[in-house]
Amino acid sequence: MIIKEIQEYGEVRTKARAYFCYTLGRNLPNKLPSVELDDIIEPLKKLSQEMGNFDSIYILDPLGIQVTNTVSINPIYARKGAGDSRSDRAYYYRTIKENRCSITDLYPSLMSNELIVTISYPIYNDKHEMLYIVCIDISLENILKTVHPTSIDSVFGKVRKYAYGAFSFALAAVALLLFLQGIGQFLSNGVKFYNVSIKDMFEATILLTLSLAIFDLVRAIFEEEVLGSHKKHEDGDIHKTMVRFLGSIIIALAIESLMLVFKFAITDSSKLLYAVYLIGGISVLLVSLSIYLNAINNSSKSESE
Repeated sequence: MIIKEIQEYGEVRTKARAYFCYTLGRNLPNKLPSVELDDIIEPLKKLSQEMGNFDSIYILDPLGIQVTNTVSINPIYARKGAGDSRSDRAYYYRTIKENRCSITDLYPSLMSNELIVTISYPIYNDKHEMLYIVCIDISLENILKTVHPTSIDSVFGKVRKYAYGAFSFALAAVALLLFLQGIGQFLSNGVKFYNVSIKDMFEATILLTLSLAIFDLVRAIFEEEVLGSHKKHEDGDIHKTMVRFLGSIIIALAIESLMLVFKFAITDSSKLLYAVYLIGGISVLLVSLSIYLNAINNSSKSESE
């Protein structure tokens, strides 16, 4: 599931930066004539209790030296770190370069080996001289829970994942039954395939085509909603799945209409009109599919331009 979590972070990164930078800016003193370390630590303690989902909090000086011990959920790293140099860290360079609150890309934590981000918030005096840099490490899981509560890690997200998994397995069972039934049509008159009637061949083809269409739909649902392998920028995969599914349905209906034409032509020609109705419905589906494909192509061209 880590792939989908990374994709979700890429989508909400701007919102995450805005949220955390606003929260820090509202609670921490900045651009005042005099800002002491205690003036930062006290509101930071209160803020850490409110947030409750951070991995660690620490403060650097303008040279990247840690001036406070680390406040961490991990007791191994808590109350340590004062005097360590963080000047080689990407978040330090980014803050110095941009002169503003920033949020890093994902990187593995040295404490937990999980993917985390670091929010770095610079503290200035009234002359715009940098005094301190407040750094907060938050895991990918917690940042998604905070900023993107509808992600797969939320309660609803987990229920949705299990629901899609259950529907996928149920549809897969239906596809398997249709496949077995289609194979059974060939064997309905014994193992001698030359005894199979044209009617059995047509019916078997319909069943196998429907089985393939449902299986393709199951694959798309399971990969995208359960495994989380769908990529936002690969929307063409969704369209391809839809086209294949609709195409399989249209083929199955076309075969059925052909069977009805032959059947009514031999048994009761007065019912041929029903076959014509079915062919008309298939034609409408083909026209609708053509319009759908044309709209997709036009949308892709406009995005590329």
